[in-house]
Amino acid sequence: SVPACCSARYNLALLAFFGFFLLYALRVNLSVALVDMVEPNTSLAKNTTSNVCPEHSSTINVPRNTTGEKYSWDADTQGWILGSFFYGYIITQIPGGYLASKIGGKLLLGFGVFSTSVFTLLTPLAANLGVGYLIAVRALEGLGEGVTFPAMHSMWSSWAPPLERSKLLSISYAGAQLGTVVSLPLSGLICYYMNWVYVFYIFGALGVLWFFFWMWLVSDTPETHRSISHAEREYILSSLKDQLSTQKSVPWRPMLESLPLWAIVVAHFSYNWTFYTLLTLLPTYMKEILRFDAQENGFLSALPYFGCWLCIILSGQIADYLREKQNFSTVCVRKCFTLIGMIGPAVFLVAAGFIGCNYALAVAFVTISTTLGGFCTSGYSINHLDIAPSYAGILLGITNSFATIPGMVGPVIAKNLTHNNTVEEWQTVFYIAASINLFGAIFFALFASGEVQDWAVSGYHLHRN
Repeated sequence: SVPACCSARYNLALLAFFGFFLLYALRVNLSVALVDMVEPNTSLAKNTTSNVCPEHSSTINVPRNTTGEKYSWDADTQGWILGSFFYGYIITQIPGGYLASKIGGKLLLGFGVFSTSVFTLLTPLAANLGVGYLIAVRALEGLGEGVTFPAMHSMWSSWAPPLERSKLLSISYAGAQLGTVVSLPLSGLICYYMNWVYVFYIFGALGVLWFFFWMWLVSDTPETHRSISHAEREYILSSLKDQLSTQKSVPWRPMLESLPLWAIVVAHFSYNWTFYTLLTLLPTYMKEILRFDAQENGFLSALPYFGCWLCIILSGQIADYLREKQNFSTVCVRKCFTLIGMIGPAVFLVAAGFIGCNYALAVAFVTISTTLGGFCTSGYSINHLDIAPSYAGILLGITNSFATIPGMVGPVIAKNLTHNNTVEEWQTVFYIAASINLFGAIFFALFASGEVQDWAVSGYHLHRN
């Protein structure tokens, strides 16, 4: 094979890594800044904090910068502000995949990040104009960000040699986890020492800067790349020659009837249920039940995502090693990694509900739970490219649309189940998430495939009989 160092395909992975890093930084920075944007007395009506666990001695706060504007938004309004992103995000998934297959992923991904960055820069202005404007800007950010994953999948279908898929994709998508890790504490520090508006200005400006590098250095296919070596171009093209379809129309019907696709849908939905429940409600659980303010310690809330980031990078290397050197079948690797990445988190999540007031153990269990989830990137997450490389962007659009629903529904259901903030209520929330995860893992293990499907290669219509 062609050396990886400084190759065009690894440069693409690296630039994509920074792109997804910024996308997630732009996505989560609002949840940190919101704490500072809201007048203290309106942030949350002090509901009955559970008295199971003793109060932690709170550190004396250093006087912080208070020049930022404050708004009187109640808890419901804040919920709408945080949720509005997903309403835009879900709309552009499938169109994003379809467009990428038509105009190429480079422009789509580039402008997806660019528009998200521009709307981020406009966030402070929108907040000043009123809550409706802020919700609109967030939904527009979601629209821009919705095309990015399908566009990237679509690009990898022309760039990633089958035996390097796990490596290349896990590098590019791991940026998302690291973006979460860095921007949670960093946004906290920016709010603390400067003013919350700078959270949006700094990350927004970085996104615009990235856009220029992306447009300058990247191309849609190895054929059109300016500086790719002849050897690498041949290597990529020859490795993909039997895998891509030349037909112009999308085989929607056989695609939607394909069981291996639904296996990915179910796994993706189940995984995100746990992921979003934790992302949105973990700080609440720590604050209300364990009586520990995770907001005060941005580093502790970032720890699980750091573990996940490490796990994604490592498992991507392991997955391709098993396929290339140990001759494991693709489907075997995808199923095993998905099982580890979904049953592991389920077990530790349920355990987290039963450890009483042991704060350190709670953080440890949640960190292990989220970390093991990183195995899924080399499991169901890349499986779109195994079963239909030509339509990978569209497939991801389909599965990601379903997988966005938990982001909208999961936290709402969990909030409704925990009215009195008792340990038992929270155990129910964890049980539900764990059973959904378990179901997703089993469904995927039964019905997933590692082969390119008949309907995804050219000439499918000719010899269907």
